[in-house]
Amino acid sequence: MQEKDLRNVMTDERGIAISSSTFATLMRKVYTWMALALVITGFTAYGVAHSPALMTVIFTNKLLFWGLIIAELALVFVVSGMINRLSLTTATLLFILYSIINGATLSMIFLAYSTSVITKTFFITAGMFACMSFFGYSTKRDLSGIGRILFMALIGIIIATIVNLFVKSSGFDLIITYLGVFIFVGLTAWDTQKIKQMLMMADGMDESVQKIALMGALSLYLDFINLFLYLLRIFGGNRD
Repeated sequence: MQEKDLRNVMTDERGIAISSSTFATLMRKVYTWMALALVITGFTAYGVAHSPALMTVIFTNKLLFWGLIIAELALVFVVSGMINRLSLTTATLLFILYSIINGATLSMIFLAYSTSVITKTFFITAGMFACMSFFGYSTKRDLSGIGRILFMALIGIIIATIVNLFVKSSGFDLIITYLGVFIFVGLTAWDTQKIKQMLMMADGMDESVQKIALMGALSLYLDFINLFLYLLRIFGGNRD
């Protein structure tokens, strides 16, 4: 009986070890996909910004510009809403396409801000993101309640931003900017914890599980980009 119990313990321990290895691999995939998407976006934005022809085509043609914005939104909804029906390869390619289009539309920041400000803000964003993602990963506190509040607050600032397009209040815009930073700092921690919890339940590396990791990468990518843009509005005093 004792030998049988010992064999069961060894099996359980081996199962836990395998699960931990799978989880670690999946989490690496999340951050690798996210980092690659940021690199693609950054290089695209820089390349477009330093091509007068492309800048002219994109930003003087309102139909094309708004077409790119709509395409971005459509891609997020397609990948998020149809992830179960898409193959991992298709979902990955759509994520890459989204990163490229987002880079093209974000190229305008090189017209509004100096390269030094953009670089400084990127590293500040990276530091804040890393700290909050680590907190979300390591904390034992359940962040789901806070996450729901932050999501509702996000909807609120989207509405407030639209309203301020007509009101054009600089004071209101500053409030929205700081709230945006606060919201996406919190969402980074919440999304990290949520991704961790979903991947911890995975018992393999099949395609459906890897698609969960890809969706996690998309969520963190969006958190990073939005946090960067709000911080850029704060640190963007040194404009060209």
